[in-house]
Amino acid sequence: MNLQKCAVIGTGFVGATAAYTLATSGLFSELILLDVNRAKAEGEAADISHGVSFAQPCAVHAGDYQDLKDCGLVILAAGANQKPGETRIDLLHRNEVILKSILDAVLAVAPDCILLVVSNPVDLLTYLAQKLSGLPACRVIGTGTVLDTARLKYLVGQYLQVDSRNVHAFIIGEHGDSELAVWSSANVSGMDLPDYCRIAGKEFSQSVLDDIYQNVRDAAYHIIEGKGATYYGIGMTVLRIARAIVRGERSVLPVSSVIQGRYGVDEICLGLPSVLGKNGIETVLDLPLSYEERKRLESSAAKLRTLLDEMKI
Repeated sequence: MNLQKCAVIGTGFVGATAAYTLATSGLFSELILLDVNRAKAEGEAADISHGVSFAQPCAVHAGDYQDLKDCGLVILAAGANQKPGETRIDLLHRNEVILKSILDAVLAVAPDCILLVVSNPVDLLTYLAQKLSGLPACRVIGTGTVLDTARLKYLVGQYLQVDSRNVHAFIIGEHGDSELAVWSSANVSGMDLPDYCRIAGKEFSQSVLDDIYQNVRDAAYHIIEGKGATYYGIGMTVLRIARAIVRGERSVLPVSSVIQGRYGVDEICLGLPSVLGKNGIETVLDLPLSYEERKRLESSAAKLRTLLDEMKI
């Protein structure tokens, strides 16, 4: 397995932006773009390649599945869009068919790769990808709530007028409306959030926390209303996860994976703090939760479980 070789499958807004971000990062020596529309993949690869001389060497090209031989990281950004009148379950079934065809082709040539699922609904598709591929759960990773957590840190940083990199807090659960903020352990460089707010002269109240959380949860809706789609933030999210894997950083990120016996949750994918290294997920951390936070996480898991049951998976 060559972790310097990466593939992006699906070159829509998200896939193409992720590819650009990865190609200019210096993380990979080779980046292969695949799309059902070969001309689209070729166009994106050419456009990115023309700027590589301003960054670090990376061979970017469109390819076919046979080009993925010994590929270390495969990013799944392909999927069907919902049609008018189509239910979410119908859409998931269509994506299941697409996912199976992709996985069969990928694993025929790169059976030792790590899969990073980006397409939405990411938790359900990550679960499907693991079950359809038969790969160990540690090597099938969804972007989970990594972007949501970045949004939370940004908004808390804005409120407190402090560098968001010094804000330590997580959004966990479904990447969607049932996600939750873990305020009970939130801190700024080790200082509990209420104490930092007091020192900074900022109000700390449930209404303030609720306002920040709602802006995180609804961020994608506002962006889509303004520009039609979200892709820059998720593109940088893909790079952050890829860097943790390729460099073996053992970074803690709330990615999505099949959970077994954590937080009272079994056999479901959720965004939870996990240690990421060269072999994928090394461990899922048991983050201390308040009683209310645990109940909200269980509710988020139950929502996803209902959808999986409806799909008869």
